[in-house]
Amino acid sequence: MIYLSLMLTGFLAATLIPASSEALLLLLFQQGYTPLLLWLAATTGNTLGSCVNWFLGREIVKFRDRHWFPVTTGQLYRAELQFNRYGVWSLLLAWLPIVGDPLTFIAGVLRVRFWLFLFLVATGKSLRYAVLVFLASRLM
Repeated sequence: MIYLSLMLTGFLAATLIPASSEALLLLLFQQGYTPLLLWLAATTGNTLGSCVNWFLGREIVKFRDRHWFPVTTGQLYRAELQFNRYGVWSLLLAWLPIVGDPLTFIAGVLRVRFWLFLFLVATGKSLRYAVLVFLASRLM
């Protein structure tokens, strides 16, 4: 149940809902839970949350001409230019605060191939959590 809670927190943290999977991971690590399972739960949940963003971006773009669409055509165009400037490899940085969630959303809008998206996002997020677990093991 603890690992499922971490996975859910990681999932929420990757969407627009504010949550801190890192803080929970470190707290659970300090309490003696299995580092490998903590890493796996956090990585899985956070990656799945990014997949939701990709899917939402892919589907919502169909409505870009509606008056209620959340971003203007200019904002969407600028986001596409930024993404194309750095390319698909920027998805390795989807774990970054502030820019990570929009990055995964715009990847969906631009219809980045899902399997490539999944590989890059999962790689970046798994490395981030691995570094957190490693640092925690050295400091605690």
